[in-house]
Amino acid sequence: MRRITFILLALLTASTVFASEKHLTAQFGYSAFYLPENDQPYVETYLRFNAWSLNLVQDESGQYRATVEVTIVVSRNDTIAYVKKYDLHSPYASSAEADGFTFFDLQRFALTGGIYDLQLSLRDKGSDQPAYVFNDKLVVYFPKGALSMSNIQLMASATPTEQENMLSRNGYDMVPYIDDFIPASVTQLHPYIEVYNIDKELVGGQYVAYFAIEQKESGRRLARYDTFVTRTAKQNDPIYATIDIASLPSGNYNLVAEVRNLKGETLKRRSMSFQRSNPGIDDDALTETRVATSFAGAITDETKLNYYLDALYPIASPDEVTIARQMIKGSSLAEKQSFFYHFWLRRDMLEPEKQWNNYLTRLEYVEENYSYPKTPGYMTDRGRVYLQYGPPDHIRDEKNFVGALYVQNSPDDDNYVVGTNRVNSIVPTKPTNQGHIHYLPYQLWRYNHMDNDYPNRVFLFWDEFRSGYYRLLNSNARGEIRTPNWERMLSQNQLEEDTLGEVGQQFERGF
Repeated sequence: MRRITFILLALLTASTVFASEKHLTAQFGYSAFYLPENDQPYVETYLRFNAWSLNLVQDESGQYRATVEVTIVVSRNDTIAYVKKYDLHSPYASSAEADGFTFFDLQRFALTGGIYDLQLSLRDKGSDQPAYVFNDKLVVYFPKGALSMSNIQLMASATPTEQENMLSRNGYDMVPYIDDFIPASVTQLHPYIEVYNIDKELVGGQYVAYFAIEQKESGRRLARYDTFVTRTAKQNDPIYATIDIASLPSGNYNLVAEVRNLKGETLKRRSMSFQRSNPGIDDDALTETRVATSFAGAITDETKLNYYLDALYPIASPDEVTIARQMIKGSSLAEKQSFFYHFWLRRDMLEPEKQWNNYLTRLEYVEENYSYPKTPGYMTDRGRVYLQYGPPDHIRDEKNFVGALYVQNSPDDDNYVVGTNRVNSIVPTKPTNQGHIHYLPYQLWRYNHMDNDYPNRVFLFWDEFRSGYYRLLNSNARGEIRTPNWERMLSQNQLEEDTLGEVGQQFERGF
């Protein structure tokens, strides 16, 4: 399964911290499956939203709920293979401040085999924030008549189906577990796979479906955390398993699923990565004393520790954000110190303190440079980006940028083109400068290299009200906001739609 975690400008709103505008937080994942009897691959997409990150709006019933506009577009070679746009409603709540729940959505659609471009757009309809757009590659490959296996899909629960619904599968209602972060409260993993056409490989025979956990760094398989089941070979075999992980220490792991013949030979293999947080258990017998003598134990000012916990959100998973938020509200100082220590230990098993000190240096920088009245630096868009991705390689800061407005006659007729380059229009020669475009204050940040993304990613922040508070307007980085006609907004509607002006050219160049 492919999992994407959006902490899309996600801001904590715990009462002990600072109030700020809500920004959508979601988790997205997808898995590929197959119907061998029809030679038909299909894809499932999964979305989970945290209610606290959305705006709950009162409707005619007097109750409150959030509405997210979801658009899924799957294309290949510029040809759309699947598209769906729909409104997803949260459960009802008694007030706009209700935030103690999540809600879930699942979609299924058929595709032929191949490599696709997948685009997901999410917009909170109770907010004036623009849609968030995510792009990724989707690989669907199941060779006809040959042994193959679905992605591994973790399940949060599986209960017998009483009435068919979107979660129904093979007689059970299966709720996917989307996150790749497994907190201590989760004591069992429930992997689900489907094995296809193994009856062609082992006619009338049996095989073993084997599940195991191995350390991500070393690849060492952990003997206590595995399970297997013997199956009779058939065309489509769904397999649901359980692995007890109550004593699995904190760390980074791979969950492995293998199809083996009765000789023990591996015929097919799948794996997925996950991160485990289990502060009470550690291979090195980590004790409370060890935490107390660490960098985390040295933070004895609980107000400061609450601040540090909240400031983790730009690099934390949604589950880690939720746990930190709950701890801020009511956990003991020792519990907070333990969580804080293990948060950094999961990111660097050898030098967690070094990772924290590096982050603290960034945090102090954003507080000094990007904070705003009643909003700490890490809750601003510039602060969040700086903490999540590090210092940009280039910053262009414009307070009163004025661009030229060109008017040109077409070589074929008397129509004219406004702007430097009108999309899908003929650009005549020898432009005539007819005036100027006055842009609102903006900053352009360029990152030459970012993890898990293409080179030269750009962020464009704008000061919409000339107040000194900059918000992210547009970016080409994976998982970040993409705003149609953003330059028209920045130019206060002086540019026509679909027109590339001077700042648009700066964005494309990255400077």
